[in-house]
Amino acid sequence: MLVEPGGEANAFPMIKPEQCQDMSEVRAGVDALDEQIVTLLGKRMRFMDAAARIKARRDEVRDERRKADVMAHVRSVAEQVQFPPEVAATLYEQLVEASIAYEFVRFDSRRETAPADGAE
Repeated sequence: MLVEPGGEANAFPMIKPEQCQDMSEVRAGVDALDEQIVTLLGKRMRFMDAAARIKARRDEVRDERRKADVMAHVRSVAEQVQFPPEVAATLYEQLVEASIAYEFVRFDSRRETAPADGAE
């Protein structure tokens, strides 16, 4: 396990892209990054679980103002890290919509399994 400077332990060690000498090293680096990305997406979904638990009304699940803020933030971060903002926006449009759909499912399932008022 590696520890990145100023960061957490890294369970996905890899060489830097500029150090790759062949395609097996490139693919190993991409695979390691994909594991990190999916792990972070899983963590992100736990916040969708929390949102579904906290929101009192179903009409609060979709928040277009929040979505616009997220999209603007993603474009800004993409520019800072020299990632094409239009690619980030396309990916995040799908991610945010999938997150909203997931949150609706979680919101509805919590309400379906909740005891009725006055029930024990």
